[in-house]
Amino acid sequence: MKTDLHDRDQADGPSPCEAGEQVEFTILMPCLNEEETVANCVREAMAFLEREEVRGEVVVADNGSHDDSQRRAREAGARVIVVPDRGYGSALMGGIAAARGTFVILGDADRSYDFSNLGPFVDRLRAGCDLVVGNRFRGGIAPGAMPWLHRYVGNPILSGLGRLFFQIPVHDFHCGLRGLRKAAVERLDLRTTGMEFASEMIVKASLAGLRIEEVPTTLSPDGRDRPPHLRTWRDGWRHLRFMLLYSPRWLFLIPGLALMFVGLGLGAWLLPGPRKIGDVTFDIHTLLYAALAVLIGFQAVLFAVFTRIFAVTEGLMPANAALERLFRIVRLETGLIVGVVLVVVGLAGSIHAVVTWEGTSFGPLDPGRTFRTIIPSFLSLALGCQTILSSFFLSVLGLGRRRFPSP
Repeated sequence: MKTDLHDRDQADGPSPCEAGEQVEFTILMPCLNEEETVANCVREAMAFLEREEVRGEVVVADNGSHDDSQRRAREAGARVIVVPDRGYGSALMGGIAAARGTFVILGDADRSYDFSNLGPFVDRLRAGCDLVVGNRFRGGIAPGAMPWLHRYVGNPILSGLGRLFFQIPVHDFHCGLRGLRKAAVERLDLRTTGMEFASEMIVKASLAGLRIEEVPTTLSPDGRDRPPHLRTWRDGWRHLRFMLLYSPRWLFLIPGLALMFVGLGLGAWLLPGPRKIGDVTFDIHTLLYAALAVLIGFQAVLFAVFTRIFAVTEGLMPANAALERLFRIVRLETGLIVGVVLVVVGLAGSIHAVVTWEGTSFGPLDPGRTFRTIIPSFLSLALGCQTILSSFFLSVLGLGRRRFPSP
């Protein structure tokens, strides 16, 4: 992350903290062409710090503005830093790195958030919270402040999925006004550079066991005369994609198990013979698709395990106690034994099919009978081979990696 601090490290206006004095709170505003609103936001934030006698500073992380935003922010009293790497997440990461405060309160510089009422964030952070997220639905959304699609569809659905996937007590995942303990959040190694940074911060904080709370906040129509930087479908998909990638349970494991159970149940129902529901007859063709469902489901379950182990090994996700217990019980030898048993069952079924064919002098066969042996045998062979190969691969992933110091 490149952050240009040269010649911009001191604000041109007054500062609530004198040089060398310890800063408790940094109010950080990402900025990209906000000349119409940034000065008002800075003055409002500085007035809050002075009124509440909070030792703090206001920092504007400029992300490449080509208007008068930087000058107006400095004149209003902010310390301006330039973050050349583009993107909402890049601007915030650069600003957090440059913040002098023990705590950082983030908020957009478009006048949509109320910087004069940050008391609940200050109180919760001082009380020991690591991350405090605003809830605009509890605090109040002014008419015209949030598009209908965001308010009633996108935000509730994505926030609901976040709570379902990660058990996080946050009902407004995308609120841009939030407070954090700088040291705690820096340990999360946040990486996304776009709008999905908002979700990454909450998800990783939850996975790391940080203390997260919500406080009501308000949302007003922004003061710009141009469209917002947010793009509904693109950024919504990026949020959803991030949450799925960080939840292999919901991306791979649960769909995979569902496919396997449906396929096994349907296969067991069709194995004795054709079945009818009303005027519809289900036979070996459906049995073949049932076997395919089991095979795809098994692959999805394996992907869930692979993804989780890789993420833990690379430090992207914390270690999982349940997975550790599983690996103490299920080892390479266990997987090899299960795989070999499945292969033997598949081979036995295949041999039986060949013997049956021999009984007809290798002539034509009745597919309705022989495929009820061939399809399960094929599935057992495929699952056995996958189990054997996956067991070796999991053993490779699970090997302890020796870290060598950089030269």
